Amino acid sequence: MIKIKYLLLSLVIALSLTSCFEDQDDNAIAASEINDFVWKGMNAVYLYKSDIPDLADDRFSSNEEFANYLNDFDTPEALFGSLLFAPETVDRFSRIVDNYFDLQNQQQGISLSNGLEFNLYRVSEGSDEVFGAITLVLNNSVADDLGLTRGQIFRAVDGINLNASNFGDLLFRQNTYTLNFADYDDNGTTEIEDDTITLNGTSETLTKVEYTENPVHIAQTLTLSNNTKLGYLMYNAFNRNFDSQLNEAFASFQAEGVQELVLDLRYNGGGSVQTAAYLGSMVTGQFNGEIYSKLFYNENLQQANADFLFTNSIEDIGAINSLNLSKVYVLTTNRRTASASELVINSLRSYIDVVVIGENTVGKTQASITIYDSPNFNFENVNPNHNYAMQPLVANSTNVNDETVPSNGIAPNIPLTEVRYNLGTLGDPNEPLLAEAIADILGTGRSGINTVRRQQFVETSIENNSLEQDMFIE
Repeated sequence: MIKIKYLLLSLVIALSLTSCFEDQDDNAIAASEINDFVWKGMNAVYLYKSDIPDLADDRFSSNEEFANYLNDFDTPEALFGSLLFAPETVDRFSRIVDNYFDLQNQQQGISLSNGLEFNLYRVSEGSDEVFGAITLVLNNSVADDLGLTRGQIFRAVDGINLNASNFGDLLFRQNTYTLNFADYDDNGTTEIEDDTITLNGTSETLTKVEYTENPVHIAQTLTLSNNTKLGYLMYNAFNRNFDSQLNEAFASFQAEGVQELVLDLRYNGGGSVQTAAYLGSMVTGQFNGEIYSKLFYNENLQQANADFLFTNSIEDIGAINSLNLSKVYVLTTNRRTASASELVINSLRSYIDVVVIGENTVGKTQASITIYDSPNFNFENVNPNHNYAMQPLVANSTNVNDETVPSNGIAPNIPLTEVRYNLGTLGDPNEPLLAEAIADILGTGRSGINTVRRQQFVETSIENNSLEQDMFIE
């Protein structure tokens, strides 16, 4: 059913292409062919087309007027940006790239990476001085091979102290750099004003290499004090290439008799809508064939509206391993839990009890597709003259009750913020967010970990702007 609707979407796009300027002679247009592709692609599929006057089907009365309009923009990026609806508040996620091979690799989990993720913080409120705390070391990566661990603090890069002006160049614009580590001392108080960060003389040099991430970062079963079997899954991206590994994790949970489940999506920025439906089916199993989530397109593409269903099988893989749970715990953060991660929470909430522990999620309810410069906007017969592609928002996602994810994110049932001085070890029962889930399962009340006032200082952290939030349709 979904495949038929995707084919229909391609046909509708093709019709849209020929409906505007159908007598147009391409040789007569002086505008850049990339700008031509940008406007036509956005006119055909953009979710917020009706809110952008320049995307109206009757916007131009002649080919000449259309060409002059396109020529007013110096770059494809400038034209693309002018066509976004409320980019500061509503459409924060549509993007254009000048090399679609990088985008394709990213969607498949392939990137140039040293395997390190981190948060950056100001040394003190209002200060320009910055330090970093490692939050995640990817399995079998450069950082993993070097023995780097979550919770390590670094104060300088290449011997240069980090500040608000130089951290971008030092950390994100060079492929090889040396981290200079430091010790964090809270001086035994709950006040942040007397905390100190001191270089300790240790360092490691990291080089980014081509890396393919298996998003199933941790899958393990814990036995709680009341003999409850708790499954813990840290899942970092909804990647179709690793659906088999995700299903295998649930096979292990099944075999080990898991009764409760914690989905750790705190660093999961999203990915495939179909994989999100598979994950929901693995958590449950008792709703096979019922609507999991819906996608609604713009007014010109209503024929492409699609339902994603709970299912008991994965295409080309086989039967889904389901736990038939009526309750699940989800761990979140406010900078990184987005898109397909939010879809899972929003969709499952219509059927089972979902307890969210952590922070407000990002608030991205929309899905996108990759648009290429070709007759049907797919990769087949792509224009060989350039490598531009777009990833515009094309559909809004809802649950079975037509409820979207709020633009300000999903609020946690149990608020808890990761703090730099006590990140803990992922998967360890004493790690603060997991400990909170365990306390709720055991009925012992709040864990008391990381609930001091100092957690709010994380709000002054400088965001790692290399992270992406995506939810896309293959």
